[in-house]
Amino acid sequence: MSTPISPLALERYELKYLIPLELVEPISRYVEGYCDMDHYSQISPDQFYTINSLYLDSPNLYLLRFKEASSAFCFNMRVRSYGENPKPPYFCEIKYKLREFVRKKRAKINSEEWASYLISGETPPELDAASLDNFENFQFMKMTYNVEPVILTQYRRKAYISNIDDYARVTFDRDLRFQEISDWCLKPEEKMLCHYDHPESFGNSGCNVVLELKCEKKIPLWFVDLIQRFNLMGGSFSKFGNSMATLHHIPEVVTPGPMYL
Repeated sequence: MSTPISPLALERYELKYLIPLELVEPISRYVEGYCDMDHYSQISPDQFYTINSLYLDSPNLYLLRFKEASSAFCFNMRVRSYGENPKPPYFCEIKYKLREFVRKKRAKINSEEWASYLISGETPPELDAASLDNFENFQFMKMTYNVEPVILTQYRRKAYISNIDDYARVTFDRDLRFQEISDWCLKPEEKMLCHYDHPESFGNSGCNVVLELKCEKKIPLWFVDLIQRFNLMGGSFSKFGNSMATLHHIPEVVTPGPMYL
């Protein structure tokens, strides 16, 4: 069975495309020639599962401003959970991005007391060695940048994992919503959620799904064929950046890019 959750440390390329909902099925059929659906998509009735991300920033929104000022490098900090009613494990993540190249470190916490550990600075007793290093780094960055919860995002994902490559993933994200928040909470209030997959963010009223092609150093040839077959035009779209831009009424749109051929 395919691993349902990403490794605790990874380095990969992430190529992003904005597509209309009607392209999800034909692209899925193409992808299924090279991939298996991941565990969470397999067990979901509609093949999409829920992801919640609690993003952190400083009181003066340093991470957001740094992202806006940098044309190449940025990073964000978040706590991620899965499902509409989140349960352990929870993941503390730092995601560094240099153009299309991403380095991500995660700490896996198998406790409902995850928030108290982050607030107090104490270390969860059950962490394995890889999670321990990443958790300590997360806590160091949290204190260095004085970050706290600022926004909680939620979206629904359909995901595939390559069965012919060492590492390659394809994901479709839709129903992108956010809630302004200042608490250490991973379950949004339905009535407080607002969409940010609107034309101003996506730059195209007909496109409301984020397609991501993820791989290690070598881009698979079937990625190239997929891009050409469906005439995909690459760009940059940040869930943190666009949700925060919508919340604070800051212009933030997808940045056009090359087709990565």
